[in-house]
Amino acid sequence: MSGLIGKKIGMTSIYDASGKIVPCTVLEAGPCVVTQVKTIEKDGYEAIQLGYDEKKEKRTSKSLKGHFAKAGTTPKKVLKEFTRFEEGHKKTFGEVLDVSIFVEGEFVDVSGISKGKGFQGVVKRHGFGGVGDSTHGQHNRLRAPGSLGASSWPSRVFPGMRMAGRTGGNKTKMINLQIMKIVKEKNLIVVKGSVPGPNGSYIIIERWS
Repeated sequence: MSGLIGKKIGMTSIYDASGKIVPCTVLEAGPCVVTQVKTIEKDGYEAIQLGYDEKKEKRTSKSLKGHFAKAGTTPKKVLKEFTRFEEGHKKTFGEVLDVSIFVEGEFVDVSGISKGKGFQGVVKRHGFGGVGDSTHGQHNRLRAPGSLGASSWPSRVFPGMRMAGRTGGNKTKMINLQIMKIVKEKNLIVVKGSVPGPNGSYIIIERWS
C-alpha cells in the first residue's frame, strides 16, 4: 500500500470513454514529505510518516521544528503514518511524494471526517418515518421517535436505542474509488463518486497493492 495526504477541492462531472457523464470529486494529493522513517530495529515496526500543508513556524513547537528540520523541510500542518508498502519499495527520509505514485484507472480508498450536522432528530439521523399521519389530532408527532418500549418492565431505556443526538463529524472511508483523471502539474486527481467531508477538509488517499 502507498498513499498521500491531501485536501478535498470540490465536486464536478466528466465524460467517460463511452460518453456517459460521471459524477466525480476533485482532490489535491500532496506533495507530501517523508518526515520520519521507522524501522523494526529502532521502533519495533516499519512505517513512514508523511507531512502535508505548510504551517507557520510561530505556530509550531520547538520539538516539532527540530523534527521537520531533520527532514530538511518546513513545518507541516498534518502528519500521518503509513505502515504498509509495496513489496521491495522503500521511501527515503526527506523524499517528496506527489500524484505521480498513482495512475489513471486504478482504484483507491479515501478517508476523511464527514460533515458535522449538529444535534438532529431521529428522522434525519436514523431515517425514521415519524408517528402516523397528520390526521387524528396529531399536530406535533410527525417527526417524533414514538414509543421507546420502557414500561413497568424494564423501567429503563436499553443502551443503544436509536434516538436523537449528535450527527456527522465521524471518520468515514469510501473504498474502491476509481481515478478518472490526474493533473500532475497541479497535484490534482479526479475520482469517481463522493468523498467524505466539506470542501477544503483533509483526506487520506490510500492505494492497496
